[in-house]
Amino acid sequence: MTDWPMLDPAQDHQTLTILHLASQMLGKIRVRHAPWTNHGWHVALQPNARGLATLPTAAGDGRTFTLALDLCRHSIVLTTSGSEREELPLDAGSISPLHGGLVAMLQKHGLPSDFNGLPNEVADAVPFADNKAELSYDPKSATRFREALAAMLPVFERFRAGFTGKSSPVHFWWGSFDLAVTRFSGRTAPQHPGGVPGLPDRVTREAYSQEVSSAGFWAGGVTQAEPFFYSYAYPEPAPFRDRAIAAGGWNSDWQEFTLSYDEVRTAADPAALLTSFLQSTYDAAADLAEWDRPKLEREPVAP
Repeated sequence: MTDWPMLDPAQDHQTLTILHLASQMLGKIRVRHAPWTNHGWHVALQPNARGLATLPTAAGDGRTFTLALDLCRHSIVLTTSGSEREELPLDAGSISPLHGGLVAMLQKHGLPSDFNGLPNEVADAVPFADNKAELSYDPKSATRFREALAAMLPVFERFRAGFTGKSSPVHFWWGSFDLAVTRFSGRTAPQHPGGVPGLPDRVTREAYSQEVSSAGFWAGGVTQAEPFFYSYAYPEPAPFRDRAIAAGGWNSDWQEFTLSYDEVRTAADPAALLTSFLQSTYDAAADLAEWDRPKLEREPVAP
């Protein structure tokens, strides 16, 4: 038996669509009302035992507040430093009433409620307030998604712990709807060409202003697709894509190394297989780009 649940794109798609667009609303609150941190780390959602949550945001009156996708309660949960707490069910039938409910909940408690109303990194995006397409929320799909994140999170955390250089937290990007961790060589990178759909070039270029090796997990979200783990380097050193890795392979459609979630889930040792993918793809990036590996790496144990 495995603790890694099955993820079914056909069955889970509508629920993941709701979670993707709901996560964007939460993240956009941070974009609008929090100081900008390098590479946008302040706007990413943080995995926790119940789902995904924002970092605390200042309300401007001495209070702070957080918003969470609570996938045990199946609600957006608002918590303030003044002990207020309120829930907004995710099963709203469509995105429009979910958006309206979130704005009303924030206004009720005198909290900042304005944010950009157009989804990012989504093809043919419809403003949240205008998106009335029927969507069915399945608590079982959301639970399996939460359990999948819980299963893989220790692997990503241990991988991150083996790096002493600059590294992002293991956090969740709501734009693309993926869990990610990024390692930095310490060198600047050539200007990114931009052109990411639904993402301002200035944001992309700041995010990739330094040389990186990045890895993560993508479940699809608004896009219905088989979930997979990924790894890429920017700038891509030659011949990175031709490098032999321990698991998975180069995906020409996505222009990165990928490893099927289902292959990991059904492996005799899922954590070991995922670790081999993360480590071997990082090895390829760091070796080919001549990172100062002895200076940047360590055993992931306490001193």
